[in-house]
Amino acid sequence: MNLFYVMKAGFFTTVQDLGRYGYLKYGIPISGAMDSFSMIAANLLVANSPNSACLEITLIGPELKALADTQIAVTGGEIPVKINGEDAPMWQTLTIRKGETISFGKVERGCRSYLSVRGGINTPVVLGSRSTYTRGKIGGIEGRQLRSGDVICGFNVQPLETRLKMPEDMIPKFSDDFTVHVVLGPQLEMFTDEGVQTFLSSRYRVTIESDRMGYRLDGPPIEHRGGAEVVSDALLPGAVQVPKNGKPIVIMRDAQTTGGYPKIAVVIISDLDLLGQAKPNDMVRFSEITLKEAHEQLLEYRKKLSSLTQDLVRIS
Repeated sequence: MNLFYVMKAGFFTTVQDLGRYGYLKYGIPISGAMDSFSMIAANLLVANSPNSACLEITLIGPELKALADTQIAVTGGEIPVKINGEDAPMWQTLTIRKGETISFGKVERGCRSYLSVRGGINTPVVLGSRSTYTRGKIGGIEGRQLRSGDVICGFNVQPLETRLKMPEDMIPKFSDDFTVHVVLGPQLEMFTDEGVQTFLSSRYRVTIESDRMGYRLDGPPIEHRGGAEVVSDALLPGAVQVPKNGKPIVIMRDAQTTGGYPKIAVVIISDLDLLGQAKPNDMVRFSEITLKEAHEQLLEYRKKLSSLTQDLVRIS
């Protein structure tokens, strides 16, 4: 079922779900939404499963013409949304009629917004996921970002009878200064005490050399105890590598599967969603927590996700 014609593609718009699991040993990254909380919320607002494929909009949004009646929701980074030139709200169900145009401006707070469609976006499933991994040219629409002239397909499903809205107190608020919690290690012994203190006490700027694979940060260099390389070992999203120049790199959703720089810390899962909203020139601070505290925060995060459906407000 054809849902949208892409009039303008935006800066970097891709199809994403919650990711491609089980293939790291073959060198295939997990990928998936950079801010999975916002993507899940977008899906629930149109009564989709949490893992339904959505559009991930980066910095500048697309312009789409509806080819069929449908319902959508827009969440994540704060972005102007217009339907036929009229302002439309985020974080709630919106009804779209065939022939109408949905347009987006620039993300004003945060970095990435999510557009869900009732029933989900229909692209080929590759290794269990519709997520786009552009470096490997797999998933999404031909393994690439959207282009003008693309047609976005969906599923023929019944419309929602009741529109939904996210309670105001549950909507994330983004700024240009991020504090993320980390568990130190696994190669902590490769850094001096002064280097660890520098890491935990400094503010780092997200550079323009940052993307879905990783964020290169600029700020006070972190001192190694000896060499700045290890025998390549496994990498997962959230790992904080420190190369020879002492400037940290946070590994993100399109993470390569192995790496040879020592890892000073790992960002906890819930804060990785938050970090996915950081854009170039935003500032990042790291705050240490224990492994036990990280487990507790993970449980709270999962409880928050599992209760989202019950927390949504009916608006019609």
